[in-house]
Amino acid sequence: MFAVEADRVWKYFGDYPALRGVGLQVPQGACLALLGRNGAGKTTFLRILANLSKATKGDVRIFGDATRGDAVRLKTGYLGHGIGVYDDLSAQENLMLFGQLMGVANPESAALEALQRVGLERVRDGMAREFSRGMRQRLAVARAFIHKPALLLLDEPFTSLDDRAIAVLQSLLKDALSRGATIVMSTHQIREAMELATNVALLERGKIVHTGPQTPEMLADPGWLYRTYGEQQAGDSPR
Repeated sequence: MFAVEADRVWKYFGDYPALRGVGLQVPQGACLALLGRNGAGKTTFLRILANLSKATKGDVRIFGDATRGDAVRLKTGYLGHGIGVYDDLSAQENLMLFGQLMGVANPESAALEALQRVGLERVRDGMAREFSRGMRQRLAVARAFIHKPALLLLDEPFTSLDDRAIAVLQSLLKDALSRGATIVMSTHQIREAMELATNVALLERGKIVHTGPQTPEMLADPGWLYRTYGEQQAGDSPR
């Protein structure tokens, strides 16, 4: 069984096709780096996978489930562009609330452990509204991981993180992969993504133009994938 299956997925905004027949399969336990330039459709696709947006046409299955109800929701962790923490709650209260919503057995203990992992344990009682952008991003990272999801959907997760926080996130992702989780991660920071990726997909103007395993060429040269596959699509205009 695949963790993620997308079959001929289209998404229109008005008359504009943001996604054009996307087909993709992600094996369980894989880490897929979803790459593409601004406007390629990465965020749109991740939001559809997270059931935050509906495909105009096509099918999506998560762990074989096309309905993506509560059982799938509880298995999924999502980190999007919007940080999504409650300003009037403390860091610990934010995580305890989310832990309760996601069915964590001991939300208080899980919240403290998550805060420690992202380096926020000393400010656990601080209000989220008082945090810097980077601290809020680390809190959002902790929220996405607190229930140890089987599937992690991450949209530009390294944005606004300093070097230490990037190392923390990479450690969390490695831990998730070691316990068998599946990761789909969009990013412009190709070097960081390639250190973790087992598989790679490249989106160009809403279409998958390459999908396959990560290779030494991709790891050694962040621009290799775009030069090899992206430019081949330069003359292919949307229709």
